[in-house]
Amino acid sequence: MPTSIDETVKIYSDGSCLGNPGPGGWAALLVYGERRMEISGGYGKTTNNRMELTAAIRGLEALKRQCRVELYTDSRYLCDAINKKWLDSWQARGWKKADKKDVLNRDLWEKLLPLLRTFAPRLIWVRGHNGHPENELVDSLARNEAAKSNLPPDTGFGLN
Repeated sequence: MPTSIDETVKIYSDGSCLGNPGPGGWAALLVYGERRMEISGGYGKTTNNRMELTAAIRGLEALKRQCRVELYTDSRYLCDAINKKWLDSWQARGWKKADKKDVLNRDLWEKLLPLLRTFAPRLIWVRGHNGHPENELVDSLARNEAAKSNLPPDTGFGLN
């Protein structure tokens, strides 16, 4: 991938769930110049938001060295939690939302935090199902993963 921090990798991520909860899939497309790498996976019982977060996490984990990152997502949940500083507020309140209820998917947010610190991605929201080629691709990959039989369970994290 990139050889310098001045180079930018674009990550397009998406999650999909057939039922919520239900079988789910995630996908990410990493684009660096002319190079493209697709990654995807799925779980037998999960939620859409968990798949959205997993796609972003897996995309960032695929980076091998420091670089600029633009992370494109159609998930308002993911984008707003970072861009509107909800994530900071949740942590400051001991992983409680403003309504004092527990933050959902805390395990994944905690997995995402060090990646956000390392890469400081710029999150860019794109409207889903609106003809954006890369978003349509990762949507299709995620849906294909969710449709597979014999998917492993979303274990170790629980469905919160």
